[in-house]
Amino acid sequence: MSKELENLDKSYVLSTYARNYVNFKKGINATLYDENGKDYIDFTSGIGVVSVGHGNKQVANAICEQVNNITHISNLYVIEPQAKLAQQIAKLSGYDVATFFANSGAEANEGAIKIARKYGETKFKKKRYKVITLEHSFHGRTITTVKATGQQKFHSPNFAPYPDGFSYDTTIDDIYNSIDDETVAVMIELVQGEGGVQPFEKAAIQELAKFLKQNDILLIVDEVQTGVYRTGEFLACNLYEIEPDIITLAKGLGGGVPIGAVLTKHKDIFEPGDHGSTFGGNYLSTAAGLAVVNILENYKNSGKLDETIIYYEKKLNEVYERNRDIFLDSVGLGLMRGLRVKDEKTLSEIIKKSLEEGVMVLKAGKNTLRLLPVLTISKEEIDEGFKRLENALSKIS
Repeated sequence: MSKELENLDKSYVLSTYARNYVNFKKGINATLYDENGKDYIDFTSGIGVVSVGHGNKQVANAICEQVNNITHISNLYVIEPQAKLAQQIAKLSGYDVATFFANSGAEANEGAIKIARKYGETKFKKKRYKVITLEHSFHGRTITTVKATGQQKFHSPNFAPYPDGFSYDTTIDDIYNSIDDETVAVMIELVQGEGGVQPFEKAAIQELAKFLKQNDILLIVDEVQTGVYRTGEFLACNLYEIEPDIITLAKGLGGGVPIGAVLTKHKDIFEPGDHGSTFGGNYLSTAAGLAVVNILENYKNSGKLDETIIYYEKKLNEVYERNRDIFLDSVGLGLMRGLRVKDEKTLSEIIKKSLEEGVMVLKAGKNTLRLLPVLTISKEEIDEGFKRLENALSKIS
């Protein structure tokens, strides 16, 4: 990449990410090409965002057709693709829900917390407002969602004071003892993405959901990373066979276009003026989202998604078994996978060497190599990606 572009970025863009200065120019499904024509197999999908692949023609055509007519009008008027996407989300989820559209996962989680707070104010004689989350969770970067995140490193005094009402438990079992008469909700991820790609036991989640329902405490499930077929079903909640009060989506829903969504069965909790978003759910984002969910619904129904998951898992486990001197465990669900690495230094080295070899991978937690491939990744791309990963592993000192 030209030094000029790197200097431009460093001079004018706020430094919130430790960047790799590779200048990508084109993508086809799970393969990216830089300005020199070098190709990379993408096992990151933009951190779980580009669900139907780079350069997807159906999504591109839907976006082009929409912006050639209307890009945005505001939520003061009915928006046809927004209504249709909300209908499709309800259908694919299998739940009787209404949806609010935001612009990101953090915004979706903010909306979920506002729903819970209003529920706690209006449904009980004594106000309930406390939300319990789990250690190693991640719920966003806004002041409130950072506080909801159960990782101390995110609670920097630089951004204090934080909103009250959040506490963190180490395990699912600990939640029962933390609930008091001011607790309104429990907010969890079914697979902790940033926390190390760690799925929770299905039976424990089902038992928690049952207990919360019996005690009029809301269950919020953050599916920002797990949602929209990432774990094999439309929602990880479907896989766990639970029905939460509130579910949040983002990442894979727009195929790369910024969008977030709050689904709730409490369809009458908000009234006009309680919440809003200028850009949320506009023509552009919901036209893209509608194209994405229709593509993935067909992909799932055809059996191809399940085939891809099985093949990816097989190849991943082969790499894991051949490199047990580096990896301690293989974790995750569907196409949300992780390999536990023996130490942080080795993990950093793997990520660096992998990029050099032409395969893009991610970090999660302190010692997990995270893999979030495009859902439509081909067998050829899977084979080539793992071949390059093994090449990188062979060069680890």
